Amino acid sequence: MQIPIPQFIGAHIRRREDPNLITGRGRFVADFRLKNTLHMAICRSPYGHARILSVDKSRSETIPGVLGILTASEINSLVHESMPVVSGVLVGDYDELVIPKQSPLQSDKVRYFGDPVAIVLAESPYVAADALEQLYVEYEPLSVTSSSCPDPNRPVEPLHEQSSDNSAFVWKVSAGDVAKSFANADITVELPIKIQRLIPGAMEPRAVLAQYANDQFTIWSSTQIPHGLKTNLADILNVPEKEIRVIAPEVGGGFGAKSNIYPEEVLVPLMARQFGRPVRWIASRSEDYQSTSHGRNQQNVIRLAATSEGKITAVDLEVVANCGAYHGRVTPCVAPFTGMMISGVYDIPNGKAKVKGVFTNTSPMEPYRGAGRPEAAYMIERGVDAVAKKLGIDPAELRRRNFIQPDKFPFKSLFGLHYDSGNYERALQKALQLVDYSELRRKQQLSRKNNSRLIGIGISAYVEICGFGPWESGAVRVRPDGKVTVLTGSSPQGQGHETTWAQICAEVLQVPMEDVDVKHSDTAIVQRGIGTFGSRSVPVGASAVHKSSEIVIQGARQIAANLMEAAPADIVLEKGSFQVAGSPQFSLNWEQIVSAAYAEGANPNWRELLSADLDYEPEGETYPFGVHICIVEIDADTGQVEIIKFLTVDDCGHVINPLLAQGQVHGGLAQGIGQALYEEAVYDAEGTLTTGTLLDYALPKAHQLPSYETNRTETPTPLNPLGAKGIGEAATIGSTPATVNAVVDALSHLGITHIDTPLTPEKIWREIRAAQT
Repeated sequence: MQIPIPQFIGAHIRRREDPNLITGRGRFVADFRLKNTLHMAICRSPYGHARILSVDKSRSETIPGVLGILTASEINSLVHESMPVVSGVLVGDYDELVIPKQSPLQSDKVRYFGDPVAIVLAESPYVAADALEQLYVEYEPLSVTSSSCPDPNRPVEPLHEQSSDNSAFVWKVSAGDVAKSFANADITVELPIKIQRLIPGAMEPRAVLAQYANDQFTIWSSTQIPHGLKTNLADILNVPEKEIRVIAPEVGGGFGAKSNIYPEEVLVPLMARQFGRPVRWIASRSEDYQSTSHGRNQQNVIRLAATSEGKITAVDLEVVANCGAYHGRVTPCVAPFTGMMISGVYDIPNGKAKVKGVFTNTSPMEPYRGAGRPEAAYMIERGVDAVAKKLGIDPAELRRRNFIQPDKFPFKSLFGLHYDSGNYERALQKALQLVDYSELRRKQQLSRKNNSRLIGIGISAYVEICGFGPWESGAVRVRPDGKVTVLTGSSPQGQGHETTWAQICAEVLQVPMEDVDVKHSDTAIVQRGIGTFGSRSVPVGASAVHKSSEIVIQGARQIAANLMEAAPADIVLEKGSFQVAGSPQFSLNWEQIVSAAYAEGANPNWRELLSADLDYEPEGETYPFGVHICIVEIDADTGQVEIIKFLTVDDCGHVINPLLAQGQVHGGLAQGIGQALYEEAVYDAEGTLTTGTLLDYALPKAHQLPSYETNRTETPTPLNPLGAKGIGEAATIGSTPATVNAVVDALSHLGITHIDTPLTPEKIWREIRAAQT
């Protein structure tokens, strides 16, 4: 009797990762203990900008248990390359690009609050902390530039000799006749928009542990890119890649910040080799906030031209992006994504964008959940609302009039991106129906007439770019015991790959899901990989697993055909057994196939037929999209915002596990709403980070967030075998503009047209008071 094989793809299956995590059995870097481990502590600059005059180690060196105190003079000569910077990913050429060298420790001057100056190696973290307190560094403070738009009346202090005006890069793009479009427009709008600096708030701060033995480095790091870290460390330390093993255990959240290569990831293995003992560095939360890359932080001006009927004819964008003190691994790529994606879901025929990057005395900037695309969605959605307000057209209707139509896909966007598939109007219509939009507007007008409540309705329609290549590895191997091992180059930080990849493999092979083990995040086990970022894991990494699973089936069919003396083309896999087509009485199950392949004296090629290992190269990027609607009520006496309802309709193509997709949306909404209402990293005039702890940096709490209503449409992509687009960043991108549009909508009858994020109660209260006077 054949047992029906359940459908795994598309099923709500709980994450197999969770039992260990929720019972405290997950192992993070800080949980690993090696004998004779030394503890590294880092002396960081208390200044935003200063020359290093001297370092006095004398008192620290006398503390029992201190094995070494090292500065740039001892460290930097051991390093073959400076910290890596990659530029130009998908965003073309730069008119200007300055890439100053960054060493693991600073020798001449410090350029941001938290810049590393010296390291202490000690027998315990407490001794190391005591030694740091006794370490005396003499500084000569310099003037500080913490804003990307500094005071023009104040002289600029260059951070790097390569850039006298602190310019980091200039990037431009244009299409069509922008000047003519604005000259002939019936109306134009212009919005200056500031996007604040954000700090990624992973559950686990960054951490590194390393040992060096038998000419081999083994490194445990809280990283999103173990293979990328391995490759870059080989270059920096000038050793062959085969001598480095990188393991990313439980990471506790990455959000793009852990896809950088950091000085600590160089210093820890370097010291392990230098001292011949394991070395460990665990960041405190405040140290993590100082030294881990930040996100967003742009000064922008968006201009739109439109006809009286509401057709947007041109967009003109200027961006000044704060890059921080140095480029991280991909800093120059982030802000240009804002320019590339500024047309969003709209069929705008003319446009130009200019993005200028500026060095400042702040923590380096890197991708933060969405990386340039949330900024683009926020600005175009604020601009569309401004056009709707000026023309007196409902904002939902104005969006509908400008959407790229379904029959135009695949669509070449304003600046040459190739949107794979989309149906934006369907997502909007579903969202409007679910919230009963016309009734909401009626109630809003009634409340304004009664002067009772400040109710706002915010809409955002977004599209993002995901599924970045150029490839990802995926291997599938059927073992002698009949179980299946999946090896993936994707390295998760909470996304649930072990569950999702098992679902895909189990469905393709038609085996029980519990028989599939998924291995990842260890370069000694998975030989190749790129990593997890940019919502690429399912479109690229899972597609590699899918393809390898199909190759294994082909191999198993050949074995079955040989055993049943049939042609391989006549063998079909039905309900977990290999049958001769049209003759189901002639069949072999997986157990019989595996036993035959691994039997003593069996054809040795048969074992190879039961494994596949390939690098999947996607045909192009994918473009998830969606519509978010936020309804808020504002207390006019305090400026406090309460989200009454938040509804999403997201479309990420074919969904592998709706439960996990919903989890990604929930997390993304928390971060996007956090940006809209609460979070901001602040530096004072001296360059000190004044929001360097969880007491000062306002991560949203559970009681401040609503119960979300998540929904979806499915528009598969033709570019990968799963039809999947990616969902990891979507909610962050759509939620910020929806929330801000709702708040501004609630205040619009008072003449308020824009408030920069975060929309704190004080800001809103002041705007209301100013409008009433």
